[in-house]
Amino acid sequence: MRGIEAVLEVLHASGVHYIFGNPGSTELPLNDAMAGDCRFQYVLGLHELPVTAMADGYAMASGQLGVVCLHTCSGLGNAMGMLYNAYCEGTSLLVLAGQQDRRLLFEEPLFAGDMVSVTRPWTKWSAQVMQVEDLPATVRRAVKTALVAPSGPVFLSVPVDIQLEQRPSFDLHPPQVPDKHFRPPLDALKTAAEKLARADCPVILAGSRVVEAGAIDDLVTVAEILGAEVFSDHQITRGRLPMPGDHPLYAGGLPFGTAEIGRCLSQYDVILAVGMDLFRLFTFGNTGCPVPNHVSLIQLDADPWQIGKNCTVEIGLQGDPKVGLAELAQRLSETRTAERKHQARKRVEDSAARRLKEREALIKEIDDQKNKRPMTALTLMGAVARVLPSNTAVVLEAVTTDNGSLEKLGVLKDPTGQFGHRGWTLGWGLGCAIGVKLAWPARPAVAILGDGAALYGIQGLWTAAHYRIPVVFLIANNRQYKTLRMTAEMMSLSGFCQQDYPATDLLDPEIDFVGLARAFGVEAYRVTEPDDLSQRLDNGLSRTSPLLLDVTIER
Repeated sequence: MRGIEAVLEVLHASGVHYIFGNPGSTELPLNDAMAGDCRFQYVLGLHELPVTAMADGYAMASGQLGVVCLHTCSGLGNAMGMLYNAYCEGTSLLVLAGQQDRRLLFEEPLFAGDMVSVTRPWTKWSAQVMQVEDLPATVRRAVKTALVAPSGPVFLSVPVDIQLEQRPSFDLHPPQVPDKHFRPPLDALKTAAEKLARADCPVILAGSRVVEAGAIDDLVTVAEILGAEVFSDHQITRGRLPMPGDHPLYAGGLPFGTAEIGRCLSQYDVILAVGMDLFRLFTFGNTGCPVPNHVSLIQLDADPWQIGKNCTVEIGLQGDPKVGLAELAQRLSETRTAERKHQARKRVEDSAARRLKEREALIKEIDDQKNKRPMTALTLMGAVARVLPSNTAVVLEAVTTDNGSLEKLGVLKDPTGQFGHRGWTLGWGLGCAIGVKLAWPARPAVAILGDGAALYGIQGLWTAAHYRIPVVFLIANNRQYKTLRMTAEMMSLSGFCQQDYPATDLLDPEIDFVGLARAFGVEAYRVTEPDDLSQRLDNGLSRTSPLLLDVTIER
């Protein structure tokens, strides 16, 4: 057996079915070993950026290991931005790259380099295999490291001669991944439950790791017991939705800046933060933690690095969010007084009234803008919301267009289906949606992409066409990098504004997304009317092949 065949045996034992990649000379042994092996499907992409995003999306949706194979230093370089995204997300991603033949390395041959040092800052573990006997054990260690909490990407460099080297036998037993459902310490859980039970006005801050721990129902239970509103991450870093968008206690995303977050949280007396990075900010505002001094902070997370990282906690609970929330729910149910139960019910009623009022105001705003042309961003999102099935997988890479509209309208009733940026290396959304659809073939999938962001990973359209992966790619086309304009205003860059925002327009010539898509083999249309958008999207979600809609919106 060759070394690369041993790699495939361990990956098969790990439950891997898809290997995403763009091969080069040092990866050809992998493709050779996969020839005729029906256990795997190699998903080919034309560029490493969308290919890595596909593996990322597949891993996030499936909850299993994503595997991507890149062409040594050059291919890895093309994929580094997507590796950064996966690192910020904590995706269980195995990145494989071929290395040059060890017998050539002293001569500094073409494509060779120190990929381990390059990838180490953005991986949980990074290594180069030095002898073929270590290859199966190295893959087992990589799989375990990627999957164990806190999960994250890993990198392996495998010299081409080791891939081809033969041995009579290998140790091919599968990886043993420890059970990640470990509970926080009982005494700390008891203290936290007592603190929350006595709170007059509790609030919950919940992040993507709640979804990834399978703890949505447990979070809802705790929120309803406490009558506590739930805030997610702010729009820039909100990757996954921690609870149904139509739940009366879901209050949406936190405000953008430190001062605004502080004002938002000042009305509460106890915060329970679960599975959220406290706090990842986009621009500098004021220094310090935005949690007011009079507010107690309880933080539950499987990742000890996150607990107390930026804000002092009163009670830190290291453990699986699902197990921890279930334990808190049980203890809270046992300790609440009748008066506290009454107060919680009243808070739920008040929150439901606020959500209804906010939703009605948003619907009116959409209605007020319906006759504007080009469409406003809000008109586009309203047209999408009208026809989106509740179980749709929605990949969002159009932050200035989306602005949390689908959540506010209560469309996303199954929160597992939302995927948003956490690293903000552009080009991620198009490939991510392809990976998500491969993981969930029975669920409709739409990627809502900014025009600028889509262009970074546009080659992914060919993969969707080649494998007939039925994703609807919706381009919110304002012909500019709008987020840069907004950031310039936030930073008070007066010279930038006076020069009419240099280097942010995508005009002269305007980009023909319809022509681009058709060149890659994807059916495409330009859309200018909201009713036409709703109809084409509705039809597109039941297709058996991909579709691109280039939607013109106001600049």
